[in-house]
Amino acid sequence: MRELPLPLALTARLLPVALLASAGWALTSGPFAAAPAADDSGRKNAAAPGSDESAPSTSAAAKTYTKPPAPCDSLAEKTVKSLVPGAKTAGQEITSSDRSVRRTCSWNALKGYDYRWLDVSYEIKDSDAKAKSAYEQRVTEKSGGGAVPGLGDAAYSVVNLTTEDKQQSREGAVIARVANAVVVVTYNGSDFETKKAPGTDEINKGAIKAAKEAVAALTEAQ
Repeated sequence: MRELPLPLALTARLLPVALLASAGWALTSGPFAAAPAADDSGRKNAAAPGSDESAPSTSAAAKTYTKPPAPCDSLAEKTVKSLVPGAKTAGQEITSSDRSVRRTCSWNALKGYDYRWLDVSYEIKDSDAKAKSAYEQRVTEKSGGGAVPGLGDAAYSVVNLTTEDKQQSREGAVIARVANAVVVVTYNGSDFETKKAPGTDEINKGAIKAAKEAVAALTEAQ
């Protein structure tokens, strides 16, 4: 809620070679001048013609994902209708400071007394390592959940119940990492008549279903 490869330049360094002179004439120019010593350090660092060393460094691996997909197109209409009854299936994209890095779409609706809210967010990192770090940090912040097998390179889900003014609300979150991308789905609900929240299983399964479609949309968009 969506941190660019940094190219590296290699510059050959040549060690200066001092020319020694004798009084009255230079040893390097006389008939008895010794052959100049080879500058091994310069040869090690200087790129030989036609060698791979003369090309730009490729140590910075290319990113699998360069930008997030359109988040409001990530879920099928039937999925939105099922998880958020009464919501506009087109969704509403949340304003982002940098759409090339982070994009989020939201669906919410109150049908009768039942309220549902669903968010799908994509965040693109500079590398797989940075995405892994961001994923692990989010998982640490939302303790108490468990792994979701078969979703991306790694995935985690957690469901929490909160109560405010006797009104319950249950929220599920699924965090998934796919290469250098992090996908986060948040799904919650409340019943304003009974003041009870939907069951844990309902919220967890709904969040996982949305996360699977969101990850599929990410991979298909590249």
